[in-house]
Amino acid sequence: MNYVLALFLPPLSILLTGRPFVAIISFLIWIPAIIFSGGLTHPMFIVLAWVLIYQQGEERRARRYGYREG
Repeated sequence: MNYVLALFLPPLSILLTGRPFVAIISFLIWIPAIIFSGGLTHPMFIVLAWVLIYQQGEERRARRYGYREG
């Protein structure tokens, strides 16, 4: 569900992953980028959101199964 939301509103999707600071910064960059580039930079924000969603899932799996880094 969050991956689909990332296609249309990447900053909101990033916010839902639990990263409010990154969401605010990406929103402040996303709006002018959409206006000035005509949407050419939108895929960059989609990829950022997908990476953060994937990372959140990996962290959740690691906590569930007790894996540690290092």
